[in-house]
Amino acid sequence: MIDLHQIVKKCKAYDKKAQKELYDVYSPVLFGICLRYSKSEAEAEDVLQEGFVKILTKINDFKDIGSFEGWMKRIIVNTAISFYHKNKKYNETYDIDEITEKNTENYVWGNEDFTKEELLKVINDLPEGYRVIFNMYAIEGYKHKEIAEKLNISHNTSKSQYLRAKERIREKLEQLSKIKIKNVK
Repeated sequence: MIDLHQIVKKCKAYDKKAQKELYDVYSPVLFGICLRYSKSEAEAEDVLQEGFVKILTKINDFKDIGSFEGWMKRIIVNTAISFYHKNKKYNETYDIDEITEKNTENYVWGNEDFTKEELLKVINDLPEGYRVIFNMYAIEGYKHKEIAEKLNISHNTSKSQYLRAKERIREKLEQLSKIKIKNVK
């Protein structure tokens, strides 16, 4: 079992061995976050590398209040958002008034379970704007107002892209569900 407090303390003292240990322990979790925000593994690796450099550079800013892992995750998410801003433009933005959410209450899912790989693929196949906003809202827990501020978009754009993302995810999961049911028969 690792002593995270000791590792962080040593990292604050610029101990290279402790920095490597921190990376080895947390890079798989942080890479998973990067994958959700990136179009490819190579892009996710770039985000992870840039984010981890920020973690190590800003580690003295962590005051041992709250979760260190949560602190690192926020840095990674913010790095992914910055990466998105630098390298991508928003596409497929819609005003909230143009969108009506389909009624999915009566849809009966099959008994199949979706693997994490299938779910990740469905999310990664979303257009970038949808994917970033879906991740921030549904997974990271940001509010639409916070998303709008971070991405420099309107509150309504955040809401509409989130609704579009949910609709596309639902459609893809329905298709996947039908394929699974067909393959079982």
